[in-house]
Amino acid sequence: MDDSTLTQTQPRIYTAPRTAVSQNQGKFRIHFNFPGRAVPGHDDHGYGPLATVVESFMDPGTLIRMHQHRNEEIISWVPDGVMRHDDGEGNKLVTDSEHLMVMNAGSEFWHAEETLADDPPLRMLQIFVRPYSLDLESDIQHELIPDPVAGEWRHLFGPEKTDAPLYVRNDVDFYDCRLDAGATTTLPSRPGWHTYLYVFDGAVDVGNEPVGCTESALVPDDSNIPVTATEDSTIVAFNINPDAPVTRQGTIGR
Repeated sequence: MDDSTLTQTQPRIYTAPRTAVSQNQGKFRIHFNFPGRAVPGHDDHGYGPLATVVESFMDPGTLIRMHQHRNEEIISWVPDGVMRHDDGEGNKLVTDSEHLMVMNAGSEFWHAEETLADDPPLRMLQIFVRPYSLDLESDIQHELIPDPVAGEWRHLFGPEKTDAPLYVRNDVDFYDCRLDAGATTTLPSRPGWHTYLYVFDGAVDVGNEPVGCTESALVPDDSNIPVTATEDSTIVAFNINPDAPVTRQGTIGR
């Protein structure tokens, strides 16, 4: 086998630095990660049903007043700290490292977010998934999630009727993993789907590609690719059906 054949069989891995798209509202700061922008020539800032992955910071004593979302699935993943939720349906919920929240903001959903003065500083991911159709029924899910096991992927949400504890209304699976320095795992994959990885803390090698803290990698095939931590790391991964039907009329995740 010659070198050109070897090159052709290597999986494609597109890496991206930390996003430059951000908003600073003082005690509330956000950084928008657009998975589609990792791929040269891709004509969509999102990637299929995954619209954006937002790194969010809230200082103690911050209130984001009641506001509306429509036509998007909004997932709050909080590895540390607490995010306090209030909504137009009368729910008062606390999302932390033991819970995951999914707002299925179909035709209309109103909510507020808050940290109290004695809460720790909050850093979390808010994930925006494009649903398969407009004006679906609105709902909210807030569930206990399994305890993490070092080196193992936790399946936290997926399409309806999967084994994940929460669901979204399109073809996206979400996993997280804690890797000690030097440990290796395999990037989650699903036949015919693609995978997007984001490093929340630490640094890893995805195949032979280094990906640092707040950087990302997109793999546009279903290869079994090793992920090795070069530092103690917290990483998340999304399996995405790139051909899923989507609507692009969400409030944030267009």
